[in-house]
Amino acid sequence: MRWRGVPLDILLAVSGVVLDLLLAGKAGGEEHLPAFMMVPMAVLAGAPMGFVRRWPFAVSLYLAAFLIFTDQVGSFTSHTVQVLLCVAVGSVAHRCAWRAVVLSLAATTVATAINLADPGIALTAENWLFTVLVPLLPAVIGGYLRGPAGRLENDDITPDVLLAGGGVAVAVLSTWTDWHGDGLPVWLAGMLAVFAGLSLGVSRRMPGLVFLFQGALLVAADRYLAEVVTTCLVLTLIALAVFAFRVASWTWTVAAYLAGCLLTATAVVADAGTEVTPFRVAVLMALVITPIAIGRYLGVRQAVAAAERLRAGESARLAVAQVRADQLAERERIAREVHDIVAHHVGAMVLRAGAARYAAPEGPVADALGDIRDTGHQVLQDLRGLLDVLRDPERRPGLLADPADVVRESAERMAAAGLLVDLDLDPAADQAPLVARASAARIVQEGLTNVLKHAGPGTEVRVTLASAGEGLAIEIRNGRPPTAIERLPSSGRGLAGMRERVRALGGTLTAGPDGEGGWRLSASLPAAVPAAVPAARAAT
Repeated sequence: MRWRGVPLDILLAVSGVVLDLLLAGKAGGEEHLPAFMMVPMAVLAGAPMGFVRRWPFAVSLYLAAFLIFTDQVGSFTSHTVQVLLCVAVGSVAHRCAWRAVVLSLAATTVATAINLADPGIALTAENWLFTVLVPLLPAVIGGYLRGPAGRLENDDITPDVLLAGGGVAVAVLSTWTDWHGDGLPVWLAGMLAVFAGLSLGVSRRMPGLVFLFQGALLVAADRYLAEVVTTCLVLTLIALAVFAFRVASWTWTVAAYLAGCLLTATAVVADAGTEVTPFRVAVLMALVITPIAIGRYLGVRQAVAAAERLRAGESARLAVAQVRADQLAERERIAREVHDIVAHHVGAMVLRAGAARYAAPEGPVADALGDIRDTGHQVLQDLRGLLDVLRDPERRPGLLADPADVVRESAERMAAAGLLVDLDLDPAADQAPLVARASAARIVQEGLTNVLKHAGPGTEVRVTLASAGEGLAIEIRNGRPPTAIERLPSSGRGLAGMRERVRALGGTLTAGPDGEGGWRLSASLPAAVPAAVPAARAAT
């Protein structure tokens, strides 16, 4: 239980203590105990209610034992404990396992029987009925609330707490002075008042059952306790409003309205000699239709708000889909433009290199032209793959070659260009995921290209590609440039692109001087691609 519920626990404890002080004060203090014991007994009875949400089973056993104690010493607090014990049993049925519910019911039944039988009153059939039904009713309600039938689409219990608190306040404060009548035991009258108010807290989940319960209490009050009829009528009309709020069927609403009119007439008509006039009938019907109208109005407002939220959510989803479609269309347009522009120039370069290759004599120049032609073909193939990725980001492009072969080919090409490449490939690296190996190959390609651009031919380079757990570790280290060189044109995006690629895979990359006049680039690629990054993006 979170600490944010502590104010509610304190409120429950204070309510239990105040309830006993009201009852004991009405009775004139304790019967066989000193007057100064009234407050301590109220604390002992009500304070445990502050723990009923956390440990309901323990609280129910304590209250059962305390009920027997207060009954034996003749304390008027026994009436309060009997009411609070039923509340604790309902909490046990709502929160605990069935074995705890059975034990709690057994302890409550025994304590209630002792409370009814003392002093010397025989347990008649009516008393036995009270003994069994008094703890069983809250247990049934608590068990019902823990099932799926008691759930709402909105789990916010604030309206339920407000209804229950307001109902208890109205029922107790307007009837507690009449609990000492001759019709019912004080504890039973108090328990009915508390349950009548608490039942409003479940009226949103069981509107029909609560309305029938309130109607039955109204009829019973009209028959046995006329002083509380007005209070019962107010609670019944509140239950009727909640029924109209929760039940959308007009047929059932009309049936509830007619039942409400009948119950109100039963409560209003004092005796058989009361004159029934059209004006009084109209006033009664208007009185009953008021909560119906309020409930239906709130129900319609809630339905309209739910429909508006649904429309807003659907509009948001459509807007996201439209933005996604626009992004894909823009991606495809850009991809086509890039492909057309770059492919045109690269294609022309490949054709000219090919023609020059056949016209040039054998030697380094011919080899360089052949390498330019092969590289141009590779670039065109990569451009087509990039075009596919831009058109569909979720698509995973196929690899044109094995990543290890790509690394070896890159090393051979850079060696032909003048670098002194020492390649160290770990055979265990072939067990790494394909996405990691493909990215490692691209990093090696870019790293060697950067060495050629910035260090020039004749530079010694050591490339290490090794297995690191289930991922890969890449290191490209070059020595000091042999001579001063004229740097080749560079966009400055090579290292940034490698960082972005490694970050997309969830890895790390570091690059900088090695302290000996050379440069060191190292990267670590994990085995799994983060869930937030599509695999297609990681492999591009």
